[in-house]
Amino acid sequence: MIRVLVCDDQAMIRTAFATIIGAQPDLEVVGDCGDGLTAVAETRRLRPDVVVMDVRMPGLDGIEATRQLAGAGVPHPAKVLIVTTFNVDEYVYRALRAGASGFLLKDAPPAHLLHGIRTIHGGAALLAPEVTRQLVGRYAARIRPADGGVPADVPLTARELEVLCLIADGLSNAEIADRLVISHETVKTYVSRILTKLGLRDRVQAVVYAYRRGLVA
Repeated sequence: MIRVLVCDDQAMIRTAFATIIGAQPDLEVVGDCGDGLTAVAETRRLRPDVVVMDVRMPGLDGIEATRQLAGAGVPHPAKVLIVTTFNVDEYVYRALRAGASGFLLKDAPPAHLLHGIRTIHGGAALLAPEVTRQLVGRYAARIRPADGGVPADVPLTARELEVLCLIADGLSNAEIADRLVISHETVKTYVSRILTKLGLRDRVQAVVYAYRRGLVA
């Protein structure tokens, strides 16, 4: 069973999410809460597999709560799926920098929420390639260094580095496979190796890493 904590300041939405999630044979709602401070406390107490987190909540917003649960330096980072009403690029950027593993809008079909929970639990990120392209295009200047060139300490082979750059460009595994004329399974292997070597949790962190290190322009 995938254990899920639902965090949203609107009781009706919490109930709706809990009903949708709880109806699945492989998902279990272990708790819910309506503010960021409680979200942090309950996550640390219950240790859910996935936290479904709203952005705008009283006391402590969902992005700061995510940073406390999954940000840099957190010893056992939680897997956080941000689900919000607001389709604001700044929210996406801040949420991912805070350590979120995915981002969804509340008007998405219920199947997308369930897919997102399972995807994040499986160790992947939930961010459509189109969203990655838009996000990187707007905010890359904030996260990439001014100097160019590949840092000497990047522990990747030439092929892995090529795959990482394509990930950072927003390409999906299928698109990378087509671009490099290799199989989809081979791409998945490369992605797994890249994440392991760099100590990253998912593709979203790989994108930020690539830009921070100046690996892509």
